[in-house]
Amino acid sequence: MEAYRPDRHETPLERDDRNFAELLQELRVIQTGVQILFAFLLTLAFTPRFPELDDVQRGTYVTTLLLSALSALLFTTPAVVHRVLFRRGAKRRVVEVSARLAAAGLAVLGLSLTGAVLLVVDFVLGRGVGIVAGAATFTACVALWAVLPWQVRRAHARTRRGSQAP
Repeated sequence: MEAYRPDRHETPLERDDRNFAELLQELRVIQTGVQILFAFLLTLAFTPRFPELDDVQRGTYVTTLLLSALSALLFTTPAVVHRVLFRRGAKRRVVEVSARLAAAGLAVLGLSLTGAVLLVVDFVLGRGVGIVAGAATFTACVALWAVLPWQVRRAHARTRRGSQAP
């Protein structure tokens, strides 16, 4: 949740509206990728080579399919929450809940991407390379979606503190 900033000259309700609009725009960007991943996984089971998967690959497939379905649900739930609470004066709560759903969706999406990469690389190049590729994908998700924003946030906080010093 964004801190109050009087320099924006907006009311708390205007800020909530803006925050929700920004969150929805972020979800629109993410949703396309989730839909493509989910569609790929759905169709994979109907390909001629699917029966060649071993038990580990089938387990990875089912787990990844379920994770991608869960991430799609998490990313679409903010729209449902908004619709159910529309015109009930709960915009701040909608924004708070939606932000948490988006964060959970990103975590699950990271696992989905990891599983998809693991599955494909395992099938094409072998289990060892698949595990390495999956681990690299997971590491990239953590680095780009958690560590980098945390570092940018810390640097921004230091800069703000430094500019406020006498």
